[in-house]
Amino acid sequence: MEHLSIGEFARTSGLTPKALRLYDELDLLRPDRVDPLTGYRWYAPAQLDRARLVARLRLIGMPLARIRAVASAPAGVAADQVRAYWRQVEADTASRRDIVASVVEHLRTKETIMQISGPTLTARSAWRLGQGARAAQQDALYAGGSLFVVADGFGPHGSPVPAGLAVDAFAAMDAPVGTTTGTTVDAPWTTADGDPAAALLAATAEASRAITAEAATLPDPHHFGTTVTAALLVGSTLFSAHVGDSRLWLVRDGRAERLTRDHTVVAALIEEGRLTEDEARSHEDRNLLNQALVPVGTGGHSDAGPDLATTEVRAGDRFVLTGDGVHAVLAADHLAALLTREGDPDAVGQEIADAVEAAGAPDNYALVVVDLDA
Repeated sequence: MEHLSIGEFARTSGLTPKALRLYDELDLLRPDRVDPLTGYRWYAPAQLDRARLVARLRLIGMPLARIRAVASAPAGVAADQVRAYWRQVEADTASRRDIVASVVEHLRTKETIMQISGPTLTARSAWRLGQGARAAQQDALYAGGSLFVVADGFGPHGSPVPAGLAVDAFAAMDAPVGTTTGTTVDAPWTTADGDPAAALLAATAEASRAITAEAATLPDPHHFGTTVTAALLVGSTLFSAHVGDSRLWLVRDGRAERLTRDHTVVAALIEEGRLTEDEARSHEDRNLLNQALVPVGTGGHSDAGPDLATTEVRAGDRFVLTGDGVHAVLAADHLAALLTREGDPDAVGQEIADAVEAAGAPDNYALVVVDLDA
């Protein structure tokens, strides 16, 4: 019988060698043969179905002990066990939802109106947008004086529409507002009574409405949507809104920190300790989104609102927005070195784009680099 080495078996099954060694120790997935001299593990091709099942069950967060029972049961019994597990997950989630509602209501009673203070910072920015090896460009971005947006769309036949709709909804925030007297006033969020977070939330809702309306013209609207990450600089405060797996980074004192969390299934499982970083990097569903801006009512993704956050920034800081065509292609340490590189935004942006192209640019890519001055 032909056998697969542990490395070959890991690549084919979507697990990692480290995970396979753990599953061997737990008697969850034993190798078919172990070399008596070297201890090297060999797997039979017939074991791939069990390995892939383990990988899928890990993705939904099932504990290892329950996976062992499911993987060892006849197919019909195993299906019943998976359904029973998921019913319990849904029941637990419903209970937590009630607790969340109570906590939110409690905190809202203590909410105070935020006063925007601190020195006014100015932004110098540069952007790069590349098509990569894709047949069409589905990414979009916006770089204004104080508002910056990156969106990574998906749609039929490489449609560029969803990301563009999202960017347009946010870009409208950055335009002066006309008045009946023919003069112009600042955008609403710059006024004394303005609420930048509320403005970002409203822009997200407008993007969702636009995407829903456009999808109504399509024969199949189910795979149509976009991620979006927006950053708005007001004074010395950076307000952000985020849905999906584009990212916002803060660079300070030579270090890069990610300010957003990916809305993917594997990212949630990593946070819960149910999946390791090594497992996530090689998992076949590592790019599966669980939140995105999609047509309302089509299902498949959460229609929850964006993650809203505020970050105090200062002169000398840099923030960078990237689509996953950048951070999914470049190794973490390589990207960190590029983000923290000395130079103006244009030079840094070009270096990042060059690195993506040198790595093959398998996807569309978008990035915005912003340096802050007093």
